[in-house]
Amino acid sequence: MKEVKISKEFVELYKILKFEGLASSGGEAKTVIHDGQVLVNGVVETQKRKKIVAGDTIEFMDTTLKIVPQ
Repeated sequence: MKEVKISKEFVELYKILKFEGLASSGGEAKTVIHDGQVLVNGVVETQKRKKIVAGDTIEFMDTTLKIVPQ
């Protein structure tokens, strides 16, 4: 599990996938989210702009990200 530090109150889901290198672009990130390939807190998430906050976990492919405050 990789920790991802955020300094804002929330970050949109697709941006985390893009900035962490799990998707090569924002468009690709939005596509995999729309296709139901991403789990947030163990539940399939299809909202591309889902607000991710500290304490959330994101699972995509073989990667798990734990969101923590900076």
